[in-house]
Amino acid sequence: MENVFDIYTIIFLALAVFIFLRLRSVLGQRTGRERPPYDPFAAREPARPATDNVVQIPNRPAEASRTPDETPEVAAAERWKGVAEAGSPLASGLDAVVAADRTFDVNHFLTGARAAYEMIVTAYAEGDRRSLRNLLSREVYDGFDAAITEREKRGDVVESRFVSIDKATITNAEVRARSAQLTVRFQSKLISVTRNKAGEVIDGNAESVTDVTDVWTFARDVSSRDPNWKLVATEAGQ
Repeated sequence: MENVFDIYTIIFLALAVFIFLRLRSVLGQRTGRERPPYDPFAAREPARPATDNVVQIPNRPAEASRTPDETPEVAAAERWKGVAEAGSPLASGLDAVVAADRTFDVNHFLTGARAAYEMIVTAYAEGDRRSLRNLLSREVYDGFDAAITEREKRGDVVESRFVSIDKATITNAEVRARSAQLTVRFQSKLISVTRNKAGEVIDGNAESVTDVTDVWTFARDVSSRDPNWKLVATEAGQ
């Protein structure tokens, strides 16, 4: 009986050693290089201050967890709701912008674009080259600068005041190489008048509100740490 007991004891010990080794191979062992546990209350890196430009892309807000009955098709349909129709070329263009820059938020972009539109129109009327230089691409700035110079030579003065920006709609979105480009159609109401050096009105009406439509294209280098956009093209809308 003692021999039988010894045999069973040896068998059980062998099984125990075998099981321990298997668990060790499956679960692994600590090496001292493991990542620390995720701390949801740990301090985050502070946001980098914005530069002088005004059309800034802030970080996207954390997305809400998808509900069990929400399919990828439903999520895609809701992604650009109110901005672009699901499956449209514009929606595909916006998807490309997000793929190139995960921090892109379309609503924050439109808010910044509206602010930039008003600032640029006002700066142009006032001949404020310093503000324009920070907001425009080199090519667009050169065109604005030339027009301001000609106006100054004639002694003309522009008085411009916004009544409202009624609508700002994205009409096109694309990524060209490293450049994300968004085209926005602005519909606004503006009071604008141009006077010559004698103070006589030569264009516009100081008492009349004019409906204005402009189509502007903003761009930024998505590989750059600079989150701001600049105006790269302008045209009058219909």
